[in-house]
Amino acid sequence: MNRLLLAGAFALAGVLAVPVSPALAKKVSPITKLDTDNDSTVDLNEVNKPAEALFGKLDKDNDGTLDKRELQGRLTRGSFAAADPDKDGTLTKDEFLSAVSSLFKDADPDNDGTLDAKELASKNGKALVRVTH
Repeated sequence: MNRLLLAGAFALAGVLAVPVSPALAKKVSPITKLDTDNDSTVDLNEVNKPAEALFGKLDKDNDGTLDKRELQGRLTRGSFAAADPDKDGTLTKDEFLSAVSSLFKDADPDNDGTLDAKELASKNGKALVRVTH
């Protein structure tokens, strides 16, 4: 009987030692990722830093612009068109950050200049998060 209990304990320990797959791992909320000053809100500066990093990562051809293919669906057609005033089919870093700023404003219905977890979880907030990761 003791051997059976001991075998069961080892089997259970083996199951518990299996690493959790990324799909089952706890998701980190967008506010946790973006809130660098830990004040439970996100301002435009906190959003711009990861957006700039994403721009560099997505600019695979290193031409200083992003086209729709490089953006991989992160902006809607309307957002892309609004951010592309010269209508050349690409966004410079400044144009991309202008789009990020517009998305931030759309996600900030109370116009207080910050986004809380609820605002980031909204449809507009999720659109903003897509251009930061």
